[in-house]
Amino acid sequence: MAERADATVPGAPTGGPASPPRVAPWLAVYTVGRLGIAAALVVLLWTLGLDLWSGALFGLLLSMPVSYLLLRPSRERLTEALAARSVARRQAKEQREARLAGD
Repeated sequence: MAERADATVPGAPTGGPASPPRVAPWLAVYTVGRLGIAAALVVLLWTLGLDLWSGALFGLLLSMPVSYLLLRPSRERLTEALAARSVARRQAKEQREARLAGD
């Protein structure tokens, strides 16, 4: 059977399939960014005079939309890496099933 190239799968410079981007660095950047923004807002609210629990609660609640806006580039790269990894895993599964079926 002739194989056809899928336009959604990026190719490597050598002409073969590209390896999926690494997910762990972008996941770490996004997680550390979210925690950093939350900590900064909590500390800011404490310095403005809110008590311990109110400052922590409002800081965590405010960190959600702030993180959504500030961490957009890293969130998009993480999403792209996860999508590319999913495509690569699906192709590997199809190739493995084709080998097992004897095609």
